[in-house]
Amino acid sequence: MVEQEPTSTAGQRLGAPETLGISTLEPGHKPPAMPSGRHVPIRVRMLDESEEIFDISQRASGKVLFDLVCAHLNLIEGDYFGLEYQDQRKMTVWLDLLKPIMKQLRRPKHTVLRFVVKFFPPDHAQLMEELTRYLFALQIRQDLATGRLTCTDSSAALLVSHIIQSEIGDYEEAQCRQHLLNNNYIPDQMALMDKIMEFHQKHVGQTPAESDYQLLEVARRLEMYGIRLHPAKDREGTKLSLSVAHTGVLVFQGHTKINAFNWSKVRKLSFKRKRFLIKLRPDLNQSAYQDTLEFVMASRDCCKVFWKICVEYHAFFRLFEEPKPKPKPVLFSRGSSFRFSGRTQKQVIDYVKDTEYKKLPFNSPSPDGQQPSPLTSPLLNDSSALRTDDEEENRRKVRTRSPASMSYTVELLSTLKCWISFQNVLDKEECAPESLKSLLKSSFEPLHTYHSDFLKELEQRLALWEGRSNAHIKGDYQRIGDVMLKNTQGLKLLTAQLQKHSECVTELEKACRASRRLENVCRDFELQKVCYVPLNVFILRPLHRLLHYKQILERLCKHYPATHSDFRDCRAALADVSELEALLHSSMLKTDNYQRLLELQKDLIGVDNLATPTREFIRLGCLSKLSGKGLQQRMFFLFSDVLLYTSRGITSSNQFKVHGQLPLRGMTIRESEEEWGVPHCFTLVTQRQSVVVAAGSVSEMEKWMEDLKMAVDLAEDSNGPSASLLTNSNDVKSPGEWASEVESEDDLGGSRTSLERHGNSSAHHRGNTTVHVCWHRNTSVSMLDFSIATENQLSGNLLRKFKNSNGWQKLWVVFTNFSLFFYKTHQDEYPLASLPLLGYSVTVPAESENIHKDYVFKLHFKSHIYYFRSESEYSFERYAVCVVILTVINVIGIYQVQCIYVHSAGRYGQNLYHDMFLNFGRYDREIIRGTVNQTC
Repeated sequence: MVEQEPTSTAGQRLGAPETLGISTLEPGHKPPAMPSGRHVPIRVRMLDESEEIFDISQRASGKVLFDLVCAHLNLIEGDYFGLEYQDQRKMTVWLDLLKPIMKQLRRPKHTVLRFVVKFFPPDHAQLMEELTRYLFALQIRQDLATGRLTCTDSSAALLVSHIIQSEIGDYEEAQCRQHLLNNNYIPDQMALMDKIMEFHQKHVGQTPAESDYQLLEVARRLEMYGIRLHPAKDREGTKLSLSVAHTGVLVFQGHTKINAFNWSKVRKLSFKRKRFLIKLRPDLNQSAYQDTLEFVMASRDCCKVFWKICVEYHAFFRLFEEPKPKPKPVLFSRGSSFRFSGRTQKQVIDYVKDTEYKKLPFNSPSPDGQQPSPLTSPLLNDSSALRTDDEEENRRKVRTRSPASMSYTVELLSTLKCWISFQNVLDKEECAPESLKSLLKSSFEPLHTYHSDFLKELEQRLALWEGRSNAHIKGDYQRIGDVMLKNTQGLKLLTAQLQKHSECVTELEKACRASRRLENVCRDFELQKVCYVPLNVFILRPLHRLLHYKQILERLCKHYPATHSDFRDCRAALADVSELEALLHSSMLKTDNYQRLLELQKDLIGVDNLATPTREFIRLGCLSKLSGKGLQQRMFFLFSDVLLYTSRGITSSNQFKVHGQLPLRGMTIRESEEEWGVPHCFTLVTQRQSVVVAAGSVSEMEKWMEDLKMAVDLAEDSNGPSASLLTNSNDVKSPGEWASEVESEDDLGGSRTSLERHGNSSAHHRGNTTVHVCWHRNTSVSMLDFSIATENQLSGNLLRKFKNSNGWQKLWVVFTNFSLFFYKTHQDEYPLASLPLLGYSVTVPAESENIHKDYVFKLHFKSHIYYFRSESEYSFERYAVCVVILTVINVIGIYQVQCIYVHSAGRYGQNLYHDMFLNFGRYDREIIRGTVNQTC
């Protein structure tokens, strides 16, 4: 359950500010205290249909519950929303924030409150936060699906097209059609499918946030936008409906608006029994003036419910501040004492604009066994992180930087927590062999204990270093070598556990092959937010961390002079880590390759036994294959013995269907641009067929041809025949069929897919793997690229800014697996969002972009632009190294490396470039150096 925060928070203990990000509070105020007494669980259904349970005192008011919901969502502009429920009369009513909850909910354990939009502003540009717009977009989706938001077919198709752009990205016919078949967004959707797809084609490049914005832009122009109808009759008995909007009271007949009474014309709203009364101001321009309009509703309760929402709409949109409560009469009371409670729209807008919102940089973890709502993590939302102001910038600049080893340890600890969570799941499953449970437990629990203690020791040392404790002596505490030496010696004692990691990968795969139920358990766990990369990657993280500890100690030894007190300890720790890394290096390489093959097996339909001891993965990526219908995008997978080509299936699994395989033995590769008149074109010739393919650029063509020639040489040197990877003989084409093949996406739409035939993966496979990113970004990566990315993982604090936003947001950022993963704080157990970087370029902002800050780099892909700012020169250098290396992997251009270090890194520039240069390992350094010299 989501409970009230304890009185003494971690933030208060360390002297953090008391201001909380709860929407209904004025600056500096604290949330209402939870009254004493017995607690009851209250269920709240969010806009994404997920449910959260809040533990509330029976004496608590509605405001306490509402504030808890807003705090749970990290929602600043919560005043636009409310909690509605069905009372004992089956009427939908709003939870009164001023009254005790128990006086409103007769059976709280059996009542589900819905968190929904209450006040619909005329222009969504008045919504300052991206999270708020995201929640409004979810409300629009609900209203469309239920038929509440009626509109023309053209408008409905346009709205749905923006929804699916946000859901699946840029238009691809097969994927779009299948998505619409699997998901129903409007009534009679099938009749509008072609129109929806036509609109979807026009949204290329829109991010989810941009799609939400456009969805609201279309929706707000519709007559039924935000309209909630209340049945009534006029004096003649004609059936009508009343509604309220920001402009005033509206009258509808069916779904057609027939009258409107603006607030400026309304003198008073009241009700008497079943009659709802609107008293108007005199209109001097009309001779036939009617002072009071009367509408008859079903009951007095219906009148009162509508009157209350009218009072609230008028106060929210028309008043400058919350109305003051009326004094209680001494003897008799007349009429309702109900009043609007909360901030008005003007107060909300002013608060967000003028007040610097700061959320405590400490985590409130979700309760065990309860999955967090997706609402807490919209894709790259503005509101999900700490805002920092310029007044704190000087304090950040002078602050001593934290050891990089702490960042790595924090992330590794999160990895181990994930694995222990998985271990707990396995312990409950009878399908998991006891030997597997014992192996995983004996491997990871000692490592978790070790790194927990390591992290605690680093945090204590950092507190002493920065003066955040009662210690008044600093000299002996401003060092890190002794901590590193002690813990690297402790790590050597865990060599046996580290050596078991390869066995863990193998045994887990064997167990999944033997048990479909266990395979489903692993799949379901991978779909949880805490498991943001594949399980096998998590297994290998402790091994990969050896590389990072080694890099940290190498930099420390380079930084300290030989006479420094830390130098001797750092050098001894480096020797220990180097020895351990050398011992495990060979096993690590083999396991990395095996793990990569296992992940690719999940991405492919129609192959068996891909992961064999003798097969090596070399490269995967997009090429265009020339066929009878011209150039068609295909995904190619190059191994040490065979080349597979595939296309993306239209099944819900997001997998790639294999069209064919080309054996490498005896293959020749030649450039054929002049022969076919296609740029960056080359031909693959085997004994039985020829295949013509084209790359997206010269560099992509060169990388593919180089790796293909290397793979052919490996295949020639290998012994034994090359085995077919296709699932069965029916899938293997004859040479004639391959030669005369005319491929079409229609091949993928058969009555039974190979996924259904062979059942080699889940129907809910991840759609955000590296393979899918390469497909959408039209690029490729090699095993060497994976190795370089593994060696250059990084985590730490960064400030992020969007292209059109004003503020900077502080996030804990993990750079791994070719992606940036964003967390609120390092204590979070799962990321808020991720940003795959393949295809992105990195530069520094131009003068025209008005980014007047230090240590800023810019990530750019098509129309997507993000700015990131580090808090120190050192942090900037480290992130620049890692991100620049990735862009060189993408072959975006070495010139950008020069831009980064010349314009931003200052005197650290040469060290940055030197570190980046050394990290290329087997890359041809002379080519890179030559490219740099030419561009300079």
